[in-house]
Amino acid sequence: MPFLRAFFRQSLDSLRDIAPVLLVVGFFQFVVIRQPLPEDLTIFNLAIGLVSVVLGLTLFVQGLQVGLFPIGENLAQAFARKGSTFWLLLFSFALGFGTTVAEPALIAVAGQAAIVMAEGGLIQATERAQNQFAVQLRLVVALSVGSAVALGVLRILKGWPLHLLIIAGYAIA
Repeated sequence: MPFLRAFFRQSLDSLRDIAPVLLVVGFFQFVVIRQPLPEDLTIFNLAIGLVSVVLGLTLFVQGLQVGLFPIGENLAQAFARKGSTFWLLLFSFALGFGTTVAEPALIAVAGQAAIVMAEGGLIQATERAQNQFAVQLRLVVALSVGSAVALGVLRILKGWPLHLLIIAGYAIA
């Protein structure tokens, strides 16, 4: 029974996590653009899609918690015990980069962004150009997240105040 309780709780968390995306899409679809749903999208298909996303996200997060998080925590503790700042920072960067580049939502959004860029004439409308753009977008985001995670770990190790990093980030931007 504990597994089912945890699975149900994670399903509710997944639904809560995608609620902002649903609200933004719904707002722009029905309030800003004011277009009806596409003809081939039925309420049944919409419901099946929503259930599939929640179920997929729930299973993904459960898999991470059961299989990968414990390994990552053990590695981070081992690096911290060894006192190797270089390896700890490299590990934190690699973890941030790897989890981001493999993020299903980022993969989907990058693919859609490539289609929009092609339709706007900003990249060639070929499958190769769209795939290349999507991969480059994922890599840029993953590099950014990996760098931010490593910087966050360095901030903790050095005791730097968070507000200074935020101000520096805004100044750079």
